[in-house]
Amino acid sequence: MKKAFSLIEMIIIIAVLGILASIVVPTFKSYTQQVKEATAKDHLRTLRTIIEVYTAQNDGVPPGYPDNDVLKAPTAVRFTELMTSTVVSGNGFTNCIVKFPENPFSNKSSIKIIGNVETFPSAPVQTDLFGWIYKPATKNIRLNYNGTDSQGVRYFDY
Repeated sequence: MKKAFSLIEMIIIIAVLGILASIVVPTFKSYTQQVKEATAKDHLRTLRTIIEVYTAQNDGVPPGYPDNDVLKAPTAVRFTELMTSTVVSGNGFTNCIVKFPENPFSNKSSIKIIGNVETFPSAPVQTDLFGWIYKPATKNIRLNYNGTDSQGVRYFDY
């Protein structure tokens, strides 16, 4: 007498494993979504804190303006540089993050800068290019991504 599985037994085992997998996979997807949401909120909290600290230490001038001159057009390069490189400004501000964070939903770390005279958009723009939207004049930074989270809140409204 052979000690092996028959074809029928193998099919039954594979079917049971398939059913178990179909039960478990949605649970893991839900956790993945919640992790992305928490990461996005944490990145925004960190960026907003750094922006506030920089502004407080630089006579009310938010990061992004070349030479800390609010009359010059803000740039994404200058903003990123101030947030990530070891730049010591007039009042001793140094960076708090090593690398500018990626938007956890789009994996983009690029920033859309909104100029002083432009209005801040009410919805995400060019999500295929930018992970973040920032307006130095108001210190408003947002996640640039369409959709809503597991609680029904727009990602853009974080």
